Amino acid sequence: MSDPGLTYDERVAVARLHALLELLPTALDKELGPAGITSFEFTLLEALHEADHHRLRLSALAARTNATLARLSRVVTSLERKDLVLRAPCEQDGRATNAVLTDAGERVYLESSALYADAVRRMVLDGLDDQGVDQLATLSFTILSKLDPDRRLSVTGAGAAACAADPLVPNPGDCAADPARAT
Repeated sequence: MSDPGLTYDERVAVARLHALLELLPTALDKELGPAGITSFEFTLLEALHEADHHRLRLSALAARTNATLARLSRVVTSLERKDLVLRAPCEQDGRATNAVLTDAGERVYLESSALYADAVRRMVLDGLDDQGVDQLATLSFTILSKLDPDRRLSVTGAGAAACAADPLVPNPGDCAADPARAT
């Protein structure tokens, strides 16, 4: 009878992945502490920084940051209290709400970018050559594609930007705060 469980090597790989998923966000949060934001807040500010007119619909921002609308709403509320973002009605669609990066939010984003880049380089990229970075991108995309088979999130969407740092170009006629559509 064959063992339906994982092999030793598979268990080690999954255990290391699980440890990475648990430890990396906390480590990044600690590194961004001097800027007064978390790693998720940084990702949100980055998405708004890269967006046209520094604004995105909340639904688009949720997709760009791979968050549920409920989580995004809580974080946007927290960032509003810090005067880093504000909510504004979408001019093209009154039913929609946009998140808008404030001048203070732009300053915090720009000031925290170096902290974030240094932390990611030290904790993730140092020790990887170009091939290792490519392998990391390929492996993570393979796993993410299984977690998001309908390609709803920006990191797995066909034709979409690979991450929140990659700007998306909206189609002419779309609301400026809408996510770009894959063609």
